[in-house]
This record gives sequence, structure tokens and C-alpha cells, in this order.
Amino acid sequence: MAVANQKGGVGKTTCCVNLAAELGKRGHLVLVVDMDPQAHSTSGLGVDKSALKYTTYDVLINDVSIEEIIISTSWQGVSVIPATIDLAGAEVELAGTLSRETRLLRFLSKVDDFDLILIDCPPSLGLLTINSLVAANSVLIPIQCEYYALEGVSQLLKTIDLIKKHLSDGLTVGGILLTMYDSRTRLSQEVAQEVRRQFGDLVFEAIIPRNVRLSEAPSYGQPIAYYDPSSTGALAFQALAEEVERRWLAVKH
Repeated sequence: MAVANQKGGVGKTTCCVNLAAELGKRGHLVLVVDMDPQAHSTSGLGVDKSALKYTTYDVLINDVSIEEIIISTSWQGVSVIPATIDLAGAEVELAGTLSRETRLLRFLSKVDDFDLILIDCPPSLGLLTINSLVAANSVLIPIQCEYYALEGVSQLLKTIDLIKKHLSDGLTVGGILLTMYDSRTRLSQEVAQEVRRQFGDLVFEAIIPRNVRLSEAPSYGQPIAYYDPSSTGALAFQALAEEVERRWLAVKH
């Protein structure tokens, strides 16, 4: 599952790290693939970037084997293919490469030890995101409950349609997640209503709120499920994990 929205700051990494950790606590095996040169998923899972031998850059450019690149994290059931800023160079290097859109797909097609793979996409529609979308079965789109929230989503949906037509006909929009919700503001409520009006059942019932503890957790290299499991943010990801289990992992509640 690719977590994508070319608009920055909508909660893609927050979703990847915390959904993975919550599903891991529930007994699932989850792999996070960090495809963002900012590498926030890598650091958010407590991985020391300075000690890395291989990263997603090596997946795309150097054909490193699976065994050498997947790292087990400190969190139950969660592994990661980490990133560093080196990944920014991959976009340029891929430009002249044969089958450049399918490099990640070819790698992940050899990975079969996980119940779910979450791919954290960069805030763009360049080759890194296209590789992520081609490698995925479905897309999770976080949309923040703020002004201009839907700006850019139509472009992402067009890109998904193009990829379905030319590169991966099985790709679907698997879900839309409302993030940064502030129940005290009318704007958040109006955006949530509009997103549900436009996308209907694709929108998760779970909503990720603005939450101080959720914002603090990455600076400690911990998912919210471990940093403060009783916080509002942690409870929201518990609810999201239950929906993901029902939708994609065939777990009944």
C-alpha cells in the first residue's frame, strides 16, 4: 500500500509509522518502505541513519539483495527499508534507466514475509512516487482537514489513472484518511463533510486528530503506540488499525 499525496505536511509519514506500529502490536508483520529522501519514517521508527549500510537508494540503483536491506526495528512486528538523503539523487539517476518505473516493484515482488507493506511516498509526483504507486496494489491518501485540503488530490487521482492505464492495471484507491482534525473549528468539520461527500465509503471512519503527543513522538524515535498509548492520537490509530484489518487483512471484529 502506497501512502501518497503530493501535497507536503498532510501526515503521510505519521500514518505509515503509527499504523505499522499499531498493526505490529496486534500480531501482524508489517514492512515500511521509506521512499522519501527526508527519511522521516526511518527516524520515526528509531533507526540511526548514520549507521545504515544500505537504503532504498540501493534498492533502486544498485540491486542490493533483500536480506541485506530489510531492518528489524525495536517495535513488535515492524521492519523497515530505510532511507537517507542519498535517495534524492536516485530521481536523477533513474531518469535514463531502462524500466525506471518498475525498479521498486521488481524488488518488492521478491518480498513475501509480511502481511502488509506500507510505502511512504515523497511529497511530489516524480519517479520515486511513480515507482511506489507501480509497486503497490492500492493507495492510501491522507487529506488534512485544512483550507486547500483537496487541492492536488485531483492531480494525484489523474496520475493513479494513468498508472492504471499504462503500468499497473490493478492499482486502486484503497482508502482516504482525514488527518490533523481539530474538532473545535468549523473548518475541520466542513472539510471532513466535503471529503466524505466526494469520496463516500473510501473515507475511513477513523480520523487522526491534531495531538501534541502525536507530534512529540517522532523526536523520541517512537511510534505513538509506545510513546503514549493512552493519548488521543494513539486511540485514533487503534481505530484506524481495526478498519485496516477489516478492509485489507480480512480480520473480523
